[in-house]
Amino acid sequence: MGKTIIEPYVIEDDINTPEEIAAYIEAVFEEAEDDAAFIAKAIGDLAKAKGMTSIADKAGLSRESLYKALSGKRCPRFDTILKVLRALGVSLHATESLKKAV
Repeated sequence: MGKTIIEPYVIEDDINTPEEIAAYIEAVFEEAEDDAAFIAKAIGDLAKAKGMTSIADKAGLSRESLYKALSGKRCPRFDTILKVLRALGVSLHATESLKKAV
């Protein structure tokens, strides 16, 4: 039996439309719970897939600051997240949670 080769996941192969981006972000929010750095990293992965320079330009931010903010090593400012989401073609909406509020 040969060795199993595991290829790295390439997000841009699966997520192309604003609808797919929105569904991905929704899944990330469900998975992350309170881990803001995890959410930032996932949004950063989307931004990289769509072209970090393009997303930075659309968001009105520098590419370098965007890389730092969405690295997953820190929690970016909320306005940064909103700008990036808008640049990705999606927006943030609140809905009633099925989980009990804290």
